[in-house]
Amino acid sequence: MNTNSLNDINPGEHAIVNTLLSTGSMRRRLLDIGLVENTNVECLGRSPGGDPSAFLIRGAVIAIRSEDCKNVIVTRQ
Repeated sequence: MNTNSLNDINPGEHAIVNTLLSTGSMRRRLLDIGLVENTNVECLGRSPGGDPSAFLIRGAVIAIRSEDCKNVIVTRQ
């Protein structure tokens, strides 16, 4: 099992969400966009500066800052 944060997933790779380390309003936002346990996430790409990154989450493309990605623990597939 290869556990990483969402920051470690490269464009084209898939991962499964294990847990969220975020708290407060950011945790609520991440849960609202579908980042719950066992959700499949695909990294679609990074902005030219490297931040934010675009992810396919439950059929929606979501851009997430690297500061917030580091608190999403995933297992690579």
